[in-house]
Amino acid sequence: MPSRFLLPLLLLSAAVPAAAQNRPSPPPLPTVPVGVPVPAPAPVMVSGHWTQRDAGDLLAFVEGIGAEGLDPADYAPDALRMALGGDGAAVDAIATQTFLRVASDLSYGHLRGDARVDWHVRDDATTPVDQQALLDRALSGHIVPDTLRSLLPTHPQYAALKALLAATTDDKALADKVRLNLDRWRWLPRDLGQKYVIVNVPAYTVAIVAGGQTLNRRRAVAGALKTPTPQLSAVITGAIFNPWWEVPTSLSHEVAGKKGYVSVPNGAGVRWRQPPGPRNALGRMKMVMGNPYAIYLHDTNAKHLFDKQARAYSHCCFRTEDAVGFAETLLQGTEWDHEKIYGTIASGKSVQANVATPIPVYIVYFTVAATSDKPGYISYSDMYGRDKPAIAVMNGLPMPEPAVAAATTVTSKPSRPATAAVHPARAGATTARPAKPAAPVTTASRVGTK
Repeated sequence: MPSRFLLPLLLLSAAVPAAAQNRPSPPPLPTVPVGVPVPAPAPVMVSGHWTQRDAGDLLAFVEGIGAEGLDPADYAPDALRMALGGDGAAVDAIATQTFLRVASDLSYGHLRGDARVDWHVRDDATTPVDQQALLDRALSGHIVPDTLRSLLPTHPQYAALKALLAATTDDKALADKVRLNLDRWRWLPRDLGQKYVIVNVPAYTVAIVAGGQTLNRRRAVAGALKTPTPQLSAVITGAIFNPWWEVPTSLSHEVAGKKGYVSVPNGAGVRWRQPPGPRNALGRMKMVMGNPYAIYLHDTNAKHLFDKQARAYSHCCFRTEDAVGFAETLLQGTEWDHEKIYGTIASGKSVQANVATPIPVYIVYFTVAATSDKPGYISYSDMYGRDKPAIAVMNGLPMPEPAVAAATTVTSKPSRPATAAVHPARAGATTARPAKPAAPVTTASRVGTK
């Protein structure tokens, strides 16, 4: 996967001059005798020549970075301001360092490591060569602010949350929550894919999005508080109808010897499987989405749980309402039409159906979303207690021990007017709360949508 630092540069490819094609081949590199140590290459240093105009544009961008939910103080604006009054070498050094720090946080998020709490999506690799190319683009065209803005998420929900943050002036708790969720969007790839599945754990929802439109959204059951669903990305390659359930080792003691389970030799012991059928814990469908954590979207035989508002009951995996219909949407463009799917299910045989093109799936943890049907937002319960430690770090405080919060009902609350867009993982059932008096609207700039 290409670095997000390179995405803005893909549109700037230039034709190779014809003369370059006729240059003689370079001489061969000298041969190093065996056993002679080869010195390590010198580290690549990113550098640039900053004009007063470009450095001033960078300073103005840093001073306004609060609109992105970030703290200007994290980027040492005073140091850059002081350097502007000194010699060029100092400006070059400090401005370059500031630019790279800002670019990194806009591309990948401000929070890193443990502050992300149970986050298992690897950031794209960024090299000094990538950073130098980005800096060169910004300085050669004198487009520092535009270059930095090009790194931001393009999902419409990001712009909607920015507008909500701009309209939230006297509620620090809400502002902190919005700031954190803006950062969570930056943790994700800038391009989620033309078609993808997004699972929002606190909202208990799973959705298929294609071309920016939600094709199918379903309620879901998330991991219980003792077995929380981790945040990760995977690729859906197909669906298994009438799946076997491979019982996790941690649950083997609960099923060992019980009717309806089959033992299979496993080294010196056995493992347990549950064959397809009406009592199968995976129901009639399981998504094929390989990942190191054995987390899957699947059906369930406990349909009554979908009627609850707080739906944290599973063993890490995500149980999906109308899972067969959900799979049918993903299988569009293949031979697996409605008739074939339900005929296969009726046969009782375990069969895998492959999607036309692999589909990325993102399991995320957004605890606030701006609404589109009316000005306002939806706040979800921080069911696993992941917000508190992350917000503490964003505010420059020590990271407390993550606390698991009790799962409570989803709440919906109108806010001051704010431009909003549909979040693909928005919950349906909400409980209204009274709004605070409206304040004048502050229009937030909107980065392009996909």
